[in-house]
Amino acid sequence: MIRAYKFLLRPTARQTAALGEMLRDHCSLYNGALQERRDAYRHTSKNTVRYGDQSAQLKDIRAFDPERQGRWSFSGQQATLRRLDKAFQAFFRRVKAGQTPGYPRFKGVGHFDTVTFPNDGDGCRWDSTPHGAQTRVRLQGVGHIRVHRHRPVQGRVKTVSVKREGNRWYVVLACDEVPAEELPPTGAVVGIDMGVAHFLTTSDGGHVGNPRFLQAMADELAEAQRHLATFPKRARQRTKRHRAAARKVAQLHARIRRQRADFHQKTARTLVVGHDVIAHEPLKVAGMTKSPAPKTDPEQPGSFLPNGAAAKAGLHRSILDAGWAQFLGILANKAESAGRLVVPVDARNTSRTCPECEHVAKGNRATQAKFACTACGFTANADHVGATNVLNRAGLVLCAAA
Repeated sequence: MIRAYKFLLRPTARQTAALGEMLRDHCSLYNGALQERRDAYRHTSKNTVRYGDQSAQLKDIRAFDPERQGRWSFSGQQATLRRLDKAFQAFFRRVKAGQTPGYPRFKGVGHFDTVTFPNDGDGCRWDSTPHGAQTRVRLQGVGHIRVHRHRPVQGRVKTVSVKREGNRWYVVLACDEVPAEELPPTGAVVGIDMGVAHFLTTSDGGHVGNPRFLQAMADELAEAQRHLATFPKRARQRTKRHRAAARKVAQLHARIRRQRADFHQKTARTLVVGHDVIAHEPLKVAGMTKSPAPKTDPEQPGSFLPNGAAAKAGLHRSILDAGWAQFLGILANKAESAGRLVVPVDARNTSRTCPECEHVAKGNRATQAKFACTACGFTANADHVGATNVLNRAGLVLCAAA
């Protein structure tokens, strides 16, 4: 299996400055390569510049600018150019599919946060001091950086990435040939129904509360954002107070993100340990939280009619705060590692189908929390009914696959 490990770095002040310079120079390389592609297409000859053409120029670029571009790993710079090439490939794919194209944009220094080294040992070395008491990672141009390794690394390290999150630095290892840690069978199967009132409800009738991390810190975050809004959005150089205000907002968002990820990891682990088969609905969160299209007023050109966007804003915020997509991804990864089976089932009418008589009607969902069948009179918690129907459909899916 392929697994990723993420560890906190503890660089010195000099190493922190060097890491920032590395990101700055890779960002400059990315933007320069993007500008070259734009200029080539705008030329009357309509020349196409590809990754191979730009990679062949790296040797001359490094020789021309040895103090900046020449300091860093050659393979790491190639990975930055591949990153731009993938952005253009995705752009052309969306154009052909008739989707919103999303042309690749220039990156600001504060929005270019990751540098990847494609091979361990080429410009970087994981566990560069294996005989020392402290784990370190060596990066070309930076040196040996201390790593807070909180768990052992298994498998073979393939790629090493350095990532900045706020004022913290992390190293991300992509490892291949990671052995599976299969858990003993339990004989239990469960269906889960994701929600907002409860984060999830199981077919056994259990509820997992929704912690609402964003809502819990909404007041503190709003105050920090109001303070940040008092400074100009675009400034040639931010003042010390401006940087501190921006850092405060970033720290609050990072704390919410870490709390949510920790909750998802623990909840997924509990499900995987206790069940052999876990069924769920394949939720499309992007579509569920999409803003409704504006409605123009035919009687007043330039005006718009109410489209319900304000009414759905609170629901969209709650769905994104719950982080369903992230949780289902973590659940699938943990299940694969533990030898468990995760079954996505058709989500249509799971909350409107009676589990007793299989009657389907919109009126069965009496309220958001109560299910009352209009045919047989069966009543239960609506989320519990949805989880039960998910489990029943999972059985049909498994039988068909067998």
